[in-house]
Amino acid sequence: MKMTEPTTIADTDLLRQLRLGDASAFRTLYQRHQGALFRFAAMRCGSTDTAADVVQEVFMGLLAGSLAFDATRGALAPFLFGVARNLLLRQEEARRRTASLPELGEDDSELELPDDSAEPLARMLSDERAEDVRRALAQLPPHYRDVVILYELHDLSYVEIASICQIDLGTVRSRLSRARSALVKRLGAHRPTLIDAGE
Repeated sequence: MKMTEPTTIADTDLLRQLRLGDASAFRTLYQRHQGALFRFAAMRCGSTDTAADVVQEVFMGLLAGSLAFDATRGALAPFLFGVARNLLLRQEEARRRTASLPELGEDDSELELPDDSAEPLARMLSDERAEDVRRALAQLPPHYRDVVILYELHDLSYVEIASICQIDLGTVRSRLSRARSALVKRLGAHRPTLIDAGE
């Protein structure tokens, strides 16, 4: 019989333990937040390699204590999303300075996030739909991509997204509405559940 932990240790307590040198606190924080950060970064940039680098940089900053997290301003998860987003923005800016961005083509996504729990046929159909969504997301301007990924895929609130993206609530709503409209047009007849959620 598997023993379960009766209570979940709060992120702030884990951070305190981490700062005192507790390696298990770092492992717990990593296991708790790595998956969501990776999915966000991968959907945001379209590259699993870049996403892995961003996640590593976020957690190295957490480990080194170089990230200025303030628990009085909100939860750790939205803060980490904000750090990951800023790292991605810096990478995009560096790429823009060194070379023009290529046009998105048919083969614009390296992203492969399989769901091992699904049956093979259901997984294949789901993968096809997911690939359509990934392509459509990749064609959105980055500021629209941010809000739709954070809201639709990570269930963050408007307030959390506003904080992460450093915009006001009205802008979050506006960008989310425009992003949904653009995705509906791009996806055409497919119209996956992702777009219908929250409407």
